[in-house]
Amino acid sequence: MAALLNGLRILEIGHFVAAPFCTRLLGDLGADIIKIEPLDGDPVRQWGAQIDGKSLWWSMHGRNKRSITLNLKKPEAREIILGLVASCDAVVENFRPGQLAKLGLGPDVLRGVRPDLVMAHISGFGQDGPYRDRAAFGVVGEAVGGLRYLTNHRPGESDLPPVRVGVSIGDSLAGLYAAFGVMAALWERDRSGRPSDSEAASPHSLDVALSEAVFSMMEGMLPEYGALGKVKQPTGGGIATAAPSNAYPTADGNWMLIAANSEPLFAKLAMLMGKPELIGDPRYVSNQTRVENAAQLDAVISDWSSGFNSEDLADKLVAADIPACKAYTAADCAADPQFRYRDMVRAVDDPQFADPVLQAGIVPRVGSSAGSIRWPGPPLGAHTEEILVGMLGMHPTEVAKLRAEGVI
Repeated sequence: MAALLNGLRILEIGHFVAAPFCTRLLGDLGADIIKIEPLDGDPVRQWGAQIDGKSLWWSMHGRNKRSITLNLKKPEAREIILGLVASCDAVVENFRPGQLAKLGLGPDVLRGVRPDLVMAHISGFGQDGPYRDRAAFGVVGEAVGGLRYLTNHRPGESDLPPVRVGVSIGDSLAGLYAAFGVMAALWERDRSGRPSDSEAASPHSLDVALSEAVFSMMEGMLPEYGALGKVKQPTGGGIATAAPSNAYPTADGNWMLIAANSEPLFAKLAMLMGKPELIGDPRYVSNQTRVENAAQLDAVISDWSSGFNSEDLADKLVAADIPACKAYTAADCAADPQFRYRDMVRAVDDPQFADPVLQAGIVPRVGSSAGSIRWPGPPLGAHTEEILVGMLGMHPTEVAKLRAEGVI
């Protein structure tokens, strides 16, 4: 099956997580991603666990991309960028607003060589507004978007600070929205055949803010505040609108997620626990009453769940057709038969490591295709000469001169 986005070319002028995550998604589906890196590389090359100074995360984070190094402060680099843009469908960037324009690479300049260019701008707070120029990383977007306040225990249960989700969720959400926006803009461009107009009004210009990407995921938080003045509060492992649905302890020190929050499911759970009397108990007779008495109900379920190890408990719950699963570790994910069957755990050969690197598979699956990992995250600048000679027609001696002058 041909790659879904075969023939689409994206120029990534990004670093850290948001823009690179966006282009990784597009690259997984077949797009040609040209990644511009500073001479010392994307900082993520130094993040996470490493072997011989090489990041294992980078092997997945940078996969399916061609890496070219450029010192964007050099005028020669600007000309190279313009040459590349001429054959690109879109540019994805996550510099501070206005930074590319300061380098002589603003949207007007880039569209001078490719009038129908789609541009995706990812930043902390967006390209305008009073916070436009504030420094921001994903954690700030998560805080402003309302997520960090909610990642906590119930009020009064702990005086520890709200915990981080555990991954760069704000950055990744912004990257996901940007990938969606790029494809929507390309659809509009190819359908209408119109070049871009002014940057502000163009349907080919995407403005993705980390804070807004998180904020848009906050479900009923804003409507409930607007109508009722209700400030959504942290609920720990539970859900404020459904019960029972929480993480319950097991005898072997794990946690079992159990979601039995409909009437039939709660009845099944009550019978499985050997407590049929709970079905008619006025405190638990409906979802609303169970939510009101969730702490008591959770204590009953915890007392029961803690009598089994996680494997036996999972078997019982699955056999009873109750939605449940142990809180997976990395080892659990790697061994999971469903992930393995659907090719979501892949052993990818990476010449930078002696052994294959386990990587997450590709989402979404389209038709019968699960996408392709054509190569892992490449060494810094691995494709510089290939791109300059093959795409821009430079002579190898020109490339050598640029390298000697610190341009590439």
